[in-house]
Amino acid sequence: MSIKNAVRSVSETRLAPFLIILAAIFWGTIGIFTRELLASGFTTVQITGARCAVTAICLVGYLLVIDREKLKINLKDLWMFIGTGIMSIVFFNICYFTSIQYLTLSMASVLLYTAPFFVMLMSLFLFHERMTVQKGLALILAFGGCVLTAGIVGGDIGTITAVGILVGLGSGFGYALYTIFGRVALKKYHPLTITTYTFVVAAVGILPFCNVAEMIGLSVEHLDILPYILILGILCTVLPYFLYTKGLKHVEGGKASVMAFVEPMVATLIGIFLFHEQMTLLNMTGVVLIFAAIVLLNSRTRPSTTPDTP
Repeated sequence: MSIKNAVRSVSETRLAPFLIILAAIFWGTIGIFTRELLASGFTTVQITGARCAVTAICLVGYLLVIDREKLKINLKDLWMFIGTGIMSIVFFNICYFTSIQYLTLSMASVLLYTAPFFVMLMSLFLFHERMTVQKGLALILAFGGCVLTAGIVGGDIGTITAVGILVGLGSGFGYALYTIFGRVALKKYHPLTITTYTFVVAAVGILPFCNVAEMIGLSVEHLDILPYILILGILCTVLPYFLYTKGLKHVEGGKASVMAFVEPMVATLIGIFLFHEQMTLLNMTGVVLIFAAIVLLNSRTRPSTTPDTP
């Protein structure tokens, strides 16, 4: 390896945690645009379908013009993108939206963020990542922060049903699968290729359940919402998924999934400052705990004689 390539590799490694955190920040802004779409008559499933379709069209169009080589994949590797697209993106969204029907929004959100537990458990067996005290403590801090930020403690958690809990855990498991399949796909493909085919497959999988004709009718009736659809597809989907996938190249799956806890933290802060939602001491404590978990994960520890990955 040349000195230039070595320096570049070190720079990318140091930048990777920032890319994942930045991706989570962009995901945290989703509520700004989904509220407008919901107010215009879109269902949550239709919003997901619109996100996937816009993302797929933008990425395919971009690669057709800029770098067609990145559109080439081996068909025998299609299972990877079925994993990231259908098993993760489509599955976790459907589970999440279903859990909302049975649980409060805060409880559904907390169950979605059980994803890091699944990631760390699967990474332990699939990628032989070590479970360290540092990672375990960071996970506990982040999850505790998510519970406080969502308002579970000291609030009305509503009627909890077994179906809601199971489906909610399903959303967390599906969310975790993107990290797992993404890690595998990165061994062969560029992050942009992975992101593109993830959303092509996801769009093909979810659009049949979206009533596309109704979506087109709503878009024509409310022309002012088109920018929101584009922003949701590009700023809240294309960019963050690319950043997250690129960051995964140099960050363990378990650590990356904990860093993604920045998303509910950002969503909470947006709700407070943009939509004037109430901020309690418990909410603020949750934000601090999530921030502490991120700092802990990125703090330097004494080198170990045993590598984290094989």
